[in-house]
Amino acid sequence: MDLRPPRLRGLLRNPRRALAAGAAVVVLAGAGTWTAAASDDASPVHRSDRVMSMDGVRIDTSYFTSGPSGRRPAVLLAHGFGGSKDDLRKQAEDLARDGYAVLTWSARGFGRSTGKIGLNDPRGEVADVSRLIDWLAKQPQVRLDKAGDPRVGVAGASYGGAISLLAAAHDHRVDAIAPSITYWNLADALFPNGVFKKLWAGIFVNSGGGCDKFEPALCRMYERVAESGKPDAQARALLQSRSPSAVGDRIKVPTLLLQGQTDSLFPLGQADAAAKAVKANGAPVDVDWIAGGHDGGDLETSRVQARVRAWFDRYLKDEKGADTGPAFRVTRTGGVDSTDGAAQLRGATDDTYPGLESGRRSLALSGTEQSFDNPAGSSPPGVSALPGLGGAGGLAQLSSLGVGVSLDFPGQFARFESAPVRSGLRVTGSPTVTVHVKSTSDDAVLFAKVYDVGPGGGTPVLPSQLVTPVRVPGAKSGKDVTITLPAIDHEFEQGHRLRLVLASTDLGYASPAAPATYTVSLESDLKVPTAPGVTTAAAPLPSWVWWLPLTGALIALALLVSSRRRTTAAPPPDPDLAEVPLQITDLSKRYARSSDRYAVRDLSFRVEKGQVLGLLGPNGAGKTTTLRMLMGLIRPDGGEIRVFGHAIRPGAPVLSRVGAFVEGAGFLPHLSGRENLELYWRATGRPAEDAHLEEALEIAGLGDALARAVRTYSQGMRQRLAIAQAMLGLPDLLILDEPTNGLDPPQIREMREVMIRYAAAGRTVIVSSHLLAEVEQSCTHLVVMDRGRLIQAGPVSEIVGTGDTLLVGLASDIPDPVVEKVAALPGVESATRANGGLLVRLTPGGAAPQRGAGNGATSPHGAAPGEQRTPASAAAGLLVELVRLEVPVASLAPHRRLEDAFLTLIGGNA
Repeated sequence: MDLRPPRLRGLLRNPRRALAAGAAVVVLAGAGTWTAAASDDASPVHRSDRVMSMDGVRIDTSYFTSGPSGRRPAVLLAHGFGGSKDDLRKQAEDLARDGYAVLTWSARGFGRSTGKIGLNDPRGEVADVSRLIDWLAKQPQVRLDKAGDPRVGVAGASYGGAISLLAAAHDHRVDAIAPSITYWNLADALFPNGVFKKLWAGIFVNSGGGCDKFEPALCRMYERVAESGKPDAQARALLQSRSPSAVGDRIKVPTLLLQGQTDSLFPLGQADAAAKAVKANGAPVDVDWIAGGHDGGDLETSRVQARVRAWFDRYLKDEKGADTGPAFRVTRTGGVDSTDGAAQLRGATDDTYPGLESGRRSLALSGTEQSFDNPAGSSPPGVSALPGLGGAGGLAQLSSLGVGVSLDFPGQFARFESAPVRSGLRVTGSPTVTVHVKSTSDDAVLFAKVYDVGPGGGTPVLPSQLVTPVRVPGAKSGKDVTITLPAIDHEFEQGHRLRLVLASTDLGYASPAAPATYTVSLESDLKVPTAPGVTTAAAPLPSWVWWLPLTGALIALALLVSSRRRTTAAPPPDPDLAEVPLQITDLSKRYARSSDRYAVRDLSFRVEKGQVLGLLGPNGAGKTTTLRMLMGLIRPDGGEIRVFGHAIRPGAPVLSRVGAFVEGAGFLPHLSGRENLELYWRATGRPAEDAHLEEALEIAGLGDALARAVRTYSQGMRQRLAIAQAMLGLPDLLILDEPTNGLDPPQIREMREVMIRYAAAGRTVIVSSHLLAEVEQSCTHLVVMDRGRLIQAGPVSEIVGTGDTLLVGLASDIPDPVVEKVAALPGVESATRANGGLLVRLTPGGAAPQRGAGNGATSPHGAAPGEQRTPASAAAGLLVELVRLEVPVASLAPHRRLEDAFLTLIGGNA
């Protein structure tokens, strides 16, 4: 299991564990190989790979520089747990082009570096960083503050973020750091409030390659805690000793802390503790809460890269004017972009870091004393976060979009609820509450969380899927406990309620195995922080607000005039093509600002009624450009397109007979699926009865989801809704660009059947797809393009059936010796058994081998000596030989998959 968060490809990459070790002499274990990295930029990046020996451990490094000679600041980039220096190459090259000397390395136990994983042991990985700084101080490209002291910054994410904090504490030569989604106290992260975070700990160990890859003391500690399910004092002491918190009073350099909101491994509280400690030392500190984290979501790579680069520009290059951003920034999610499914992000800022308790408000909770059970074996467990299953979008981020994925089992939790909030309530920080806990066992373990419950008691949403575990020793006699809930940034909309849940189990944590009954009651209101100073700045009215109306009127007038000119200049309909759905003739389109580079060039083909045409080609073949010209979205530079005899121009009336799904569809996220389709049809101005809405909805197959807001749809659901929209009105020509994206196999099969039925009714379908197996099953005809040109067009059977492999159907089975005789025939490369027959592969191309003597002799495959063999002659010749060998032939036909034909046509460059 790779702990690196998805898509953090910026200056900071994400966990991997070690960063620097050793305490000995740095020795080059090879002469270093210099390479130049290809780039579109003017300055190439030079990389030198070296293996350095540190206390008997080999550390694999890469050193990047670019630009003119001269000294510049250096940056150490540390990888995440489970990764290596290779993860950071792109980020290192970008920084090198920005004027830094960059050093990356694989930490102990990762990549090609040797040694045991020490979880940033001060005597191991942290000491390695100091040795790397020693090496940087000797490089002629690196700027020095004094002899042996390079100007250097350290950045990394997760495991790599921790090493940047530790390096700043242990080595005074570090000048600035930018740790991301990392820990301050690893013991608090893995043993929060005395509860073992078993699922994340297991993933952590597995990502390192197993327990034996760690230092023996760490392996023994993990096995002991995993077996008992309860962390002991020795385990906490071991992890604390290797955490930045142990040396926090020594971190006195400018620090940019970037922490993930969707992160059940290292939640926001870890960055809060780091910020307070570093600020107390008098160093500049900025805090940035990004949208993603270890549980997935958007890691805002480009923005994070830019902010880290500005941080180093300010504190390493001494660029006083560098904009390092606000003291505090939080990314907020504002719905979903219906065209691509991406969450819409916006930032809120404050001039000072508010911490996790700013602007607290008290909310009264209702609910009497309640009892619930901890089941034997803590099973079944409740579910909050699902570590390691964040995915590209991140399950935790779904909570910001109004989707809940948590689970509490009846009889295993107590709940207390607020009144509906009268106006929107933005909670930014950690809520707190005091409860009285009593247990039939000596210890109680509770899992506290605050849900967002909409009007009508719909599915509750757990913000960022975060939960606070708390162990309550001595609960048998009853005890008051103040619980600090997870830090979040979440908007509770007007009319929603806050629900406090105290559960006895959670999938991610170890709970007592012995059954017990817990009794809890409220001792205080729920106190929620609102951080009133955190605001989204209102943008000033730009100048275009004043001149845009006038300019718009002039543009509209110009468009109207030119539109009329174009309309009058449009060629008249061609009556001979009135029944032809599509004819493209010599179509060409150049790339923007290019006179000789074409996206589409001299393309011609024709589509008839009842056909399902597959438009195929590798990326960059010009398929989507062709479809966009067909829809009138862009103008060709040459040639013409006619639909039912009418030349296509933007807004051509004949386009009302065309339905299309090209490059995604736009939907209003707050409306339901049905409402979006109805609104779209009303916008066409056509009668409602012509929409055939119910047929389109049946095609969509969205069921009850049609009544739900589109912002909650998955990618596959939006895809099906877009296809249904294209089919509204049952157009005579239906154009679908990658219609099966986001669909599961049953839905793909249903889509295939829909296209076939649609064309069978006398209509025409054009589909562009990369799924060749689906195209082969659903399409009747193909157009194959490559580099903007037509490669081949025709029926699928003709294009697929031109290979050198023949399928011989057998009326009865034949013995192996006969199969061997067939394989030994002249002109036959191989013969193998297949379902119901033989697959016979012929020798490719060339003249067919001669058989017999004298005038008029022919090859066994029907070609005269020296003639080129054709597929037909090859099949005929083979048939003669099979009859001679008394093979019971029932059928004989070409056999080739569309994939083989496609790769042959484009030369294997798909």
